[in-house]
Amino acid sequence: MSYVHPQSVRGPRWRPNGFLRGSAALHAAALAGAALVPELWPWALAAVAANQSSLLAGGLLPRARLLGPNLTRLPAAAAARGEVALTLDDGPDPEVTPRVLTLLAERGAHATFFCIGERAARFPALVREIAAHGHAVENHSLRHRHDFALLGPRSYLLEIGAAQDALTALAGSVPRFFRAPAGLRNPFLDFALARLGLGLVSWTRRGFDTVSADPAAVYARLTRRLAAADILLLHDGNTGRARGRAPLVLEVLPRVLDAVAAAGLRPVTLRAALA
Repeated sequence: MSYVHPQSVRGPRWRPNGFLRGSAALHAAALAGAALVPELWPWALAAVAANQSSLLAGGLLPRARLLGPNLTRLPAAAAARGEVALTLDDGPDPEVTPRVLTLLAERGAHATFFCIGERAARFPALVREIAAHGHAVENHSLRHRHDFALLGPRSYLLEIGAAQDALTALAGSVPRFFRAPAGLRNPFLDFALARLGLGLVSWTRRGFDTVSADPAAVYARLTRRLAAADILLLHDGNTGRARGRAPLVLEVLPRVLDAVAAAGLRPVTLRAALA
């Protein structure tokens, strides 16, 4: 698998949002103020600490937009069309993904699969099958690192860029969207995504199906106040399972699709919703 060197990335110019620009200005002003007027250093330190707390919160809250654009709902045009986006993370999985594809095909539904690059390279036929069924293959990082939120800009470019190369080659189309592992990140991620031409996507609601053993609870989290423009999150990789039962996603997905249909909504890929 090839790894993208940061200098080879030629994406759009990064334009940090107002909060990040303000954070940089605050740090510079605090440093200058403490240097010019040493007795101000406690105030400068307090201001920097408060700002760092805000930056940390922005990275630990998956649906926050403090650190850059973050899609949590589909746009108004998709809502008017009665669309929802069903997304599945952490695959492909040789046991679960084919059965998920069958369930989707039986109901004529389309979904977005946020695939881990190394898993995709291990099961290339599954990635091709996902694409062949009309679903979208998007970027969920190369290795789903537990320290993802601690990486710097170069490491983000390497981690996400390598997954981008692998998924493009396997699916036959370039991923347009990225979801951070567990939704956690830091201010450098927005820079890397801009360079790679990717948009960050989180969710409207998630089922917590990787940690739950109760299909009814997962279903309730996903369908409570279900509405057009929702982005729903399940997992075809690393999905939980109750003792002696099938993987949770296989129990929950048919019921979620039935609830979507009963509400008069239509599950589409993120690409179709934002076209």
